[in-house]
Amino acid sequence: MPRKSQKAKLILGQDKKGQLQQLANSRKAPVREAQRATILLRYAEDIPITDIEKQLHVSRPTIYKWIDKALAVGIEEGLKDKYHRPKKPVITEEAKAWVIDLACKKPTEYGYAAEMWTRSALASHARKYGPEAGHDCLQKAAKATIQRILEGHPIRPHKMAYYLEKRDPQFEQKMTEVLCVYKEVNLQNEAGETGGKPSVITVSVDEKPGLQAIKNIAPDIMPEPGKQSRIMRDYEYKRLGTLSILASLDLQDGHVIAQVHDRHRSREFISLLKDLDAYYPAESTIRIILDNHSAHISKETMEYLAGRPGRFVYVHTPTHGSWLNLVETLFGKMARTFLKHIRVSSKQELKERIMLGIKEINDSPVVHRWKKFDFAHAF
Repeated sequence: MPRKSQKAKLILGQDKKGQLQQLANSRKAPVREAQRATILLRYAEDIPITDIEKQLHVSRPTIYKWIDKALAVGIEEGLKDKYHRPKKPVITEEAKAWVIDLACKKPTEYGYAAEMWTRSALASHARKYGPEAGHDCLQKAAKATIQRILEGHPIRPHKMAYYLEKRDPQFEQKMTEVLCVYKEVNLQNEAGETGGKPSVITVSVDEKPGLQAIKNIAPDIMPEPGKQSRIMRDYEYKRLGTLSILASLDLQDGHVIAQVHDRHRSREFISLLKDLDAYYPAESTIRIILDNHSAHISKETMEYLAGRPGRFVYVHTPTHGSWLNLVETLFGKMARTFLKHIRVSSKQELKERIMLGIKEINDSPVVHRWKKFDFAHAF
């Protein structure tokens, strides 16, 4: 028979006993406090410590600890952990400045392979080299310590953001020219010009390269009521090569003239120019908004344009200013519609599907407009 405890008895009044029972059965109270309440209740019922240990799967020293505490300071205080405020490490301002200077340099400058710091790596470096730099307070610096130092400024050397260096000295001038063309076209469209094409036709031209022709290895499984709600597709696939779309977007009526090729060279671009020449009235000038791709300004292209004097006029977007070209919105529409998740059995099928998608766009053309004309804050 288990030996009875020699400790003083814990006498509970009805109120205290009810409080402990409520706490022991609570689903919202901290688990530790509920367990301690159960220990005290069973000890007050004169259940041997050995039995309490077996029933609750709690060690004997733990049981004695909470019984002794309840007997010494009372039931309510005996149930709770004593709060110990953690002692904040004393980091000098000089040490903080040293850490910030470290974080503002690349790890490669200190012989590490990594391109960016992590907080763990900063803490490790600070512990190793901080005392050598005269900052003994950093010899036990943890990741949390480094984080507090960085947040105080704030510095986030473990995060990367991208920017685009302006490499075109005429960026603002070219951007303004493009936006002025868009403004002019918008005014023409709002005026509702009718009776055929205007004397100057404005088109936006660019290419969408690298379109993957991807073939399924296994067939898609279509949705079936009661079984699956989505199309199921096998993870494996086969690459068949890439194609490029050369497209011209008419900014007056939304009509698209496009070609699909394996490559984008001068001869493919000239072929698109010939399609534009054949489509639009001979007396009109075709104003083309385009970038500085080599095919657009090559010797072969210039020779073709020289043979058609006055027919084509270029308006160049600035270097790294492709976002100014409205045809990019057309490519975005393609990506969201008929090119999304596309699978084909050959490159030829991909080409046919692309041309079919463009025909569908031309069946219900949409005029693409540039809406923001804040020239001072356009980029």
